[in-house]
Amino acid sequence: MPSRPRSRVFRRKADGDQEESRFNRRLGEILYFATDVFYDKGYEGASMRDLSRVSGMSLAGLYYYFESKEKLLYLIQKHTFSTIMQMLREQLQAVSDPEQRIRIFIQNHLAYFLANLKAMKVLSHEDEALGGPLGQEIKDMKREYYQLCRGLIDDFKRERGLSTDRISARIAVLSLFGMMNWIYTWHDPRRDIQAADLAEQISEIFLRGLVGVTQPRGKNTSRQGSVGNSANQKSSARKQRSATSAI
Repeated sequence: MPSRPRSRVFRRKADGDQEESRFNRRLGEILYFATDVFYDKGYEGASMRDLSRVSGMSLAGLYYYFESKEKLLYLIQKHTFSTIMQMLREQLQAVSDPEQRIRIFIQNHLAYFLANLKAMKVLSHEDEALGGPLGQEIKDMKREYYQLCRGLIDDFKRERGLSTDRISARIAVLSLFGMMNWIYTWHDPRRDIQAADLAEQISEIFLRGLVGVTQPRGKNTSRQGSVGNSANQKSSARKQRSATSAI
């Protein structure tokens, strides 16, 4: 006799799990279409009717999942930053070398955003569109991402004994994001190098610049590890020639 209630409870739980899975899958599809709409029309120019038309879903169906396009933008940004942070932390766990940790940060950032160029544009252009509690939550996530990168750079500078008088970690972090976040405006996957090689070249530019700006001119930095390694210089030069040959 007691087996019947347990069986009914199990079925209800299984049905609930399936329903949640369907909901999340449909939610993901809507966010995909919403990213396309915001990419094409901008946040201000887009409407729920545009999303209904592109996704093939009724307005009533959309409002079942989202009460506003603001919530859509919030979820796109939250998903992006949650995903990239989780991926980054998993990769950093096994690495202690400060230089390699910066390289991992750059590789992770570029790999994700080159695979999601439309989301990258939406994030870059609609940075201030969200307000209130939703906007504050996204700002907190961005601040956490910024602080993580700043910590990596501080660790690198300490390990190399680099002076803080010549350049600040804040300027270094924001300059790095400036290099990476506007790639969508020029990167053409048909003619430009892909994420791994692009990340290597940006890492070389950034790290060499960080080391060079804190040292007297003319000082040979070839003994400063892989940042100044002559073999890496030759490899980087070959890849640069390959990257620019079609321009």
